[in-house]
Amino acid sequence: MIYLDSSATTQIDPAVLEAMLPFLRDYYANPSSAYAGGRTASRAVRSAREQVAALIGAAADEIVFTSGGTESINAVHASVRSLWPEKPDLVITGTEHAAGIECAKRWQEQGGKVFVAPVSPAGRVDLDALRGLVQPGSTALVSIMWANNETGAIAPMKEIIEIAHGAGALVHTDAVQAVGKIPVSMHAVPVDFLSLSGHKFHAPKGVGALYISRRARFAPFLVGGGQERERRSGTENVPGIVGLGTAAELARQHLEDGTKARLHAMRGRFEHLINAALPDTRIHGGLEHRLHTISSLCFPDTDAAGLLILLDKQGICASAGSACHSGTLHPSHVLEAMGVSARDAACTLRISFSRFNTKPEAEAAARAVIEAAQKMRAMQGDGELVAVS
Repeated sequence: MIYLDSSATTQIDPAVLEAMLPFLRDYYANPSSAYAGGRTASRAVRSAREQVAALIGAAADEIVFTSGGTESINAVHASVRSLWPEKPDLVITGTEHAAGIECAKRWQEQGGKVFVAPVSPAGRVDLDALRGLVQPGSTALVSIMWANNETGAIAPMKEIIEIAHGAGALVHTDAVQAVGKIPVSMHAVPVDFLSLSGHKFHAPKGVGALYISRRARFAPFLVGGGQERERRSGTENVPGIVGLGTAAELARQHLEDGTKARLHAMRGRFEHLINAALPDTRIHGGLEHRLHTISSLCFPDTDAAGLLILLDKQGICASAGSACHSGTLHPSHVLEAMGVSARDAACTLRISFSRFNTKPEAEAAARAVIEAAQKMRAMQGDGELVAVS
């Protein structure tokens, strides 16, 4: 198997698994307990909090552990809506994750107003349009993804913050795809809230974090036992949190060791091979402001669902977009917002790499994609099936 769907989820780093095992097997006490076992678990949670904070340039007390990005996004939207009822406006883009889109719908159902800022064909928010939508006294929250999960398009976060804060609005960013892949610093890019999810950078599923700036008020989404300094109740998932902390520490190391450059070259080689054999292939998300881990490729008049079937038979794991809809194929609202036609969206594959992929895997995957596309086109009468070398 060649796994190229790391935007959906990543494999657990072996070092992360090793760090988790003692807290699954031996140190299973509740971290709120006063005896020695509880104190051991509590220290592990505290250490992980510091590791996650270090990854994003935050203070440890600004980190709240959650079940992942979806919960974190929901918590921010609910908090801002409840604490600033006099400001009815929410501003998003049409390329947000499903959690952001659904939270916006709920915001509207609760009497608020939602404004959708347009994006360019490369998937980046139109800053001039954003300035016109963010209004002093009425905009409570601007919530925009740092890096898109389908195309890899990277948002101009500094400019977004300048516009929002200039109008007295708070800023939340869904940084699930950005954290661990590109430098993210709350000192350099001072958002008010940031969501992250461990399974996007080699921690287990079901654990994530919410950054809450010391500048921002926050009303908890989950109440009960008062854990996480009363910002997220519920007994902590200690093994998952330990795994998240270890993954954060490893990600911080890999941001400094040339991994990004290696992945960029690997992705470039993959795209080069495909473009050389299938020159009508189009890349979504632009070339400049794009994550080095994602290729969103349109193969005109070649059904993506059919391509995925052929690739699966060859052991290639890829997707036709987001994996957040129970395994079924849906028209991509992300590509639609970028102005891509429904026909081209249905011909688009998402290939996403991680640091565990190799150049030979990328080359083998490229050959498999080329062969699958040629086979599909031959079956459709659009071209000849030729050997792939």
